[in-house]
Amino acid sequence: MNSFKIREIQPKDNQGVAAVIRIVLVEMGVPKVGTAYEDKSLEDMHGNYEHPRMKYFVVEENGKLIGSAGIAPLTGADESICELQKMYFLPEARGRGIGSEMMQTCLNYAKYVGFKQCYLETLPYMENARKLYARTGFKSLEKPMGDTGHYNCSMWMLKELNSIEI
Repeated sequence: MNSFKIREIQPKDNQGVAAVIRIVLVEMGVPKVGTAYEDKSLEDMHGNYEHPRMKYFVVEENGKLIGSAGIAPLTGADESICELQKMYFLPEARGRGIGSEMMQTCLNYAKYVGFKQCYLETLPYMENARKLYARTGFKSLEKPMGDTGHYNCSMWMLKELNSIEI
């Protein structure tokens, strides 16, 4: 039986989510500029996702946040395209199927609110994340889409959402 729970973000989670994201980015050696590390949205993730067709989820285990991810329209792109945003997990969450379950939660939500494609950006050295994305059906792109502001992310992927089961 799983001891973790995936749920929608609550205002009380803001500080914990920002900490998880920054801890993972530092662990991975990600540049602090041009990535999610410097995003102003980290200070109020709950508030930033309180808009139509946006939702952010957290993974909680024994009262501790151990990961998170969200879906939002891709800025600067067609309204049928969403972006998988800020999907990060602490080491204790990895290798347990939590990433796969979170991915399915996010993609099911995206399909439910009418998105047709899901875009994401990542980095070459985030190998386990890229493997999860590929297993989930994301295909590599040759150039970025939209306007995320994450100029240091050099890998881009896209998934058609018509295969998602609700």
